[in-house]
Amino acid sequence: SMASPALLMRVVASAYSVAEKAATIVRNVMAAGDLGIVEKTGANDLQTKADRLVQMSICASLARKFPKVTIIGEEELSADEVTEELIEDGHCEEILKKTCPAQYTGIKEEELVIWVDPLDGTKEYTEGLLDHVTVLIGIAYGGKAIAGVINQPYYNYEAGADAVLGRTIWGVLGIGAFGFQLTEAPAGKHIIVTTRSHSSTLVNDCISALNPDSVIRVGGAGNKVIQLIEGKASAYVFASPGCKKWDTCAPEAILHAVGGKITDIHGNSFQYNKEVKHMNSAGVLATLRNYDYYASRIPNTVKQSLVP
Repeated sequence: SMASPALLMRVVASAYSVAEKAATIVRNVMAAGDLGIVEKTGANDLQTKADRLVQMSICASLARKFPKVTIIGEEELSADEVTEELIEDGHCEEILKKTCPAQYTGIKEEELVIWVDPLDGTKEYTEGLLDHVTVLIGIAYGGKAIAGVINQPYYNYEAGADAVLGRTIWGVLGIGAFGFQLTEAPAGKHIIVTTRSHSSTLVNDCISALNPDSVIRVGGAGNKVIQLIEGKASAYVFASPGCKKWDTCAPEAILHAVGGKITDIHGNSFQYNKEVKHMNSAGVLATLRNYDYYASRIPNTVKQSLVP
């Protein structure tokens, strides 16, 4: 008989289905019209009913299947009874058919940490910029992001009534990333994608120093990494502390699975072990290609202002 799939592949296959369920919840909350918006630390730090329901759904669904895995979500929620309709028990068969990379075959549940951003781009969600919104499930082992799922609940939402709404991108280091068409940014063009709602003098000074051909300002870390892997931007630059581990874990795994690179502004890798602080306090620098070109041009004044 065939050996059962390795734990990592089972976790990714479940996370895929869990992310699709999350997308349905996100769309249903929007369609119902009552977003239930709460300000957390201010007008740019919002939580909606979708953030709350999706996090409960993702965390409870994965915890039920993989009880010893550490799961860290963005939202601080009371452990209320999660209703059964929030639980997703399915998995993606296609993922289970892939061979687990040898270095990950022996992983035990208690060695995995899952970082969950139930709705990345909440502010954009509340403003109707629906293509900015993603659901992020990142899987870490030994402090490194090794697999991830990014769902875009509103992918294709402007393509007309017949279009299939939403898509799920997934990746595992050593296997690759799937669910999108890998495209490189135009050669010789320096197109920078950065924050839309968390701008500052430092953010803008850093971008100016890179002398870009153009700058794209969008919400969501997941969305920004998608801009890189689909060739719409050549670098994601954010010279500010606002980003957290749940914003970068899933996108990092997908970007690294296709040969890209993400670090803080100093070039340090992000660590994802369960004890780590949640804030990526030294910003973000990411590219699909030509990382060194951008890294070498980050001004020292910017680096000195951002302490890891």
